[in-house]
Amino acid sequence: MDYVTLKNGVTMPMEGFGVFQIPEAEVCEQAVADALDVGYRLIDTAAAYFNEEAVGAALKKSNIPREELFITTKLWVQDAGYENAKKAFWTSLEKLGLDYLDLYLIHQPMGDYYGSWRAMEELYEEGKIRAIGVCNFYPERLADLCVNAKIVPMVNQVELHPFFSQDEALETMNEFGVRPEAWGPLAEGKHGIFTNETLNTIAKKHSKTIAQVVLRWNVQRGVVIIPKSVHKERMEENLTIWDFELDSEDMAAIRSLDLGRSEIVNHSTAETAKWLNSWKIHD
Repeated sequence: MDYVTLKNGVTMPMEGFGVFQIPEAEVCEQAVADALDVGYRLIDTAAAYFNEEAVGAALKKSNIPREELFITTKLWVQDAGYENAKKAFWTSLEKLGLDYLDLYLIHQPMGDYYGSWRAMEELYEEGKIRAIGVCNFYPERLADLCVNAKIVPMVNQVELHPFFSQDEALETMNEFGVRPEAWGPLAEGKHGIFTNETLNTIAKKHSKTIAQVVLRWNVQRGVVIIPKSVHKERMEENLTIWDFELDSEDMAAIRSLDLGRSEIVNHSTAETAKWLNSWKIHD
C-alpha cells in the first residue's frame, strides 16, 4: 500500500474501501469487517448512504487501533449551512461511534456550502477533523472555493475512471494542492469495462485482471481510490495492485478510452441540481 501526504501533513492511504449503495446494515457491517480483515484501513461512507452506524459497528468490533484507521464521511445537501453542518457533523460522529474524523467532505456543491465550509474549518481547527475537503466540485466550483476560503480543501472526491479521466479537473486540483480521490473508479461496472479489449490486452500483459489495471492506472496518476465490493475475494483482488506498474504505453492506451463526459451523473444540469436538492435524508 502506498500513501499520500495531504497539504496539511496528514497521511492518507491511496486505496480505501467505499460503501456507497450498501444501505442494508448487516450486509454493510460484514463488508466493512471483511475489508478491514483483508487490509483496508481507509473506509469511505456518507450520511446520505444510510450506513454510518453499520460502519461504526464494524469498526468497533474490529479492535484495530483508531490511529491505524482513516475514516471519511460526508455532509449532505439537506444539511448545508453553518449551523446545520455543525449539527450534522456531530450526528455522523455519534453514528460512527468515533471521537474524531480523519476526513469530512461536502458531498455536493449545492445549497449554502460556504456556510458549511466555515463550520468545517472551525471543526478542523478544533481538532475534531484531521482533514477537510469536498466532493463533486468541478474546476470552476473548486477554484472559486479555493480562492475564497480561509482553508483550501485538502481532498476533492470526484468521478474518475478510464471513460471519464477528467484531466482538466486534475490540473485544477494540482494547481491548488488538492488531492484527487476517485469515486466509481471502476465506472460502477458500466461501459463494458470488464470486457473492454484495450483493458483486457493490458491486463494479460501484466498477468492481472482488468479491475486491477484500471485501479492501478488511477493511483499512478496520483489519485486515491475507493473501490466497492461486498465479495471478499474481490476486495482482495482490488487491493492487489501494488506489485506491478503500468508503462507509458499502457497509460496512454487507457487514456484514449476517455469519453470526455460522465454517463453516470451530469452535475452541470438543472435537473441534477433539483434532484440533489430534493433528496432528503432526514425529516
